[in-house]
Amino acid sequence: MQFIEYPKCTTCQKAKKWLQERNAVFSERNIKTENPTKEELAQWYRESALPLKRFFNTSGLLYKEMGLKDKLPDMSEEEQLALLATDGMLVKRPIVAGDGFVLVGFKEKEWEAAIGRQE
Repeated sequence: MQFIEYPKCTTCQKAKKWLQERNAVFSERNIKTENPTKEELAQWYRESALPLKRFFNTSGLLYKEMGLKDKLPDMSEEEQLALLATDGMLVKRPIVAGDGFVLVGFKEKEWEAAIGRQE
């Protein structure tokens, strides 16, 4: 299982602690220094069954500075994935990618349902 995080993010810290408390086995990846590729994002998007907008960090400064709230509706999925791949700070975090599931953001009930199956 891969845990994609921004270490300074308090939600990421909370999620990581949650994983550790459950003795989950995971590798860590800093989203700022090792941004997900367009291919990875496309795969996670397909596996998650979530709307692509959920992969955007809509509360982030970069998202707001770029005015993406107004631009995203006019962009194709391909363009949105390419944009996400340009900067990890645009991507919602944390992301957990495991065998048969992808979770975006930390929602304890969703994580329990998906990760509880893995143990």
